Amino acid sequence: MMRAIHRLRHVGALFVALVFALSLPLAAHAVTNTWSAAGSLTTARNAHTATLLPSGQVLVAGGGNSGVLASAELYDPATNTWSAAGSLAAARYYHTATRLPSGQVLVAGGFNYFALAYAELYDPATNTWSAAGLSTARYHHTATLLPSGQVLVAGGFNYFALAITELYAPAINTWSVAGSLTTARYVHTATLLPSGQVLVAGGRDTGGNSLASAELYDPATNTWIAAASLTTARYSHTATLLPSGQVLVAGGYGNGVVLASAELYDPATNTWIAAGSLAIARDSHTATRLPSGQVLVAGGRGYLGSYPAYAELYDPATNTWSVAGSLTTARDWHTATLLPSGQVLVAGGRDTGGNSLASAELYTTPEVIFRDGFDGP
Repeated sequence: MMRAIHRLRHVGALFVALVFALSLPLAAHAVTNTWSAAGSLTTARNAHTATLLPSGQVLVAGGGNSGVLASAELYDPATNTWSAAGSLAAARYYHTATRLPSGQVLVAGGFNYFALAYAELYDPATNTWSAAGLSTARYHHTATLLPSGQVLVAGGFNYFALAITELYAPAINTWSVAGSLTTARYVHTATLLPSGQVLVAGGRDTGGNSLASAELYDPATNTWIAAASLTTARYSHTATLLPSGQVLVAGGYGNGVVLASAELYDPATNTWIAAGSLAIARDSHTATRLPSGQVLVAGGRGYLGSYPAYAELYDPATNTWSVAGSLTTARDWHTATLLPSGQVLVAGGRDTGGNSLASAELYTTPEVIFRDGFDGP
């Protein structure tokens, strides 16, 4: 009798969940992974930055659009709208933006018809920008927030590939020289590891050649040491830290072709292993780690200048890729930001004709729909 009652309760719970799901708006449950239009940027832009603020808003700064932009704007998920966020003192694109422990955002370097040796701080409390120095002009570099609260800026380009790295100390608003990379590079990736070290991988050298080399920065000694090389030389790829502590590198451009391959770096063994292949080769895309631990890869440029619209998901548990719906607008040089809701905001970029985009869109997973729409047992 008790088993029969338990089965009836289980069936009843499933029935209630099904009825609720069918009552949701069509846009919320039409497919398992959905893309929907978000409010449009006030200014079309590509090669900009997007930074999640402590308030849950997203700061978008700089970029290009028939010229170089100094404007910045804020996205508010609560209202799905954008508003002005002051202007940078120096227009720029191909820069970096790093959220500091204070909640301020450090924008460093970039290109404005020449490489910039100028950084700025955005203060969300006052919606204003202020100067923050920088000793070496550079763009296509990386910026990594260290556990100490300092920011490591590495590599980049300024007439030639740079090996110079420097550290920004927010407490005193100053820069100091850090150890030099073992290999000068730009359009590379930099990933903070659980150990506190920073993994720099791939990129291009001064001659424009794709690099397979990787290296590790140790904040304790302020030095760089060689890490195992990637199995495939690449640049304009993505690198994402997984819950396991491994780093997923995906796509990019290498040796004259757009790449579909992906690989995993294991810090415990200092080795790279294959991580399957994207269904479509792409570079200049984005990769976002979701709350589930999966990685969403979206947009980018594919074979022969094509722009793949559909996105893909990497599942670390199975080391496999699957389709994750299609963007409403194919794009590259856009940004992707994980919101507190678990949704991903994709903003701006370039369309297939090379035009800057003002459109933005939201990716929603089934887990977000379930969590936000039905608080089941």
